[in-house]
Amino acid sequence: MERRYPERPLVGVGAIIIQDGRLLLVRRGSPPQQGEWSLPGGLVETGERLEEAVRREVREETGLEVEVLKLAGVFERIVRDAQGRLEYHYILLDYLCRVSGGSLRHGTDATAVAWVTPDELAEYPLTSGTREFLEQALRGEL
Repeated sequence: MERRYPERPLVGVGAIIIQDGRLLLVRRGSPPQQGEWSLPGGLVETGERLEEAVRREVREETGLEVEVLKLAGVFERIVRDAQGRLEYHYILLDYLCRVSGGSLRHGTDATAVAWVTPDELAEYPLTSGTREFLEQALRGEL
């Protein structure tokens, strides 16, 4: 199924990884919102369980292995093109995770990775609707 102009919503997962009071962000390497910062994550593959998708996407984008702790939030991301047609529609499930291994490096679909403190979060151009949710996560409210 095509990501652009889909026939139905696509299911994606994201990982909220907090370590020593810092949140792990990735800079998106492909559309939509290429060049903006977000949580590591991506689409669920057919036959893949949600938690397996979280672990795979984190490993591919950051080189880290994670333990999935709990579901933290469910979001919709709907993007329309200049003519108002539906260009992207994602249902996103974000999970709180803990690093269990690996070495940090950017990988597929990410051009950079960064550990970000709450004070630094404002310096990163984030994907739409992400900032408030991440501030809650850093305050331990999820």
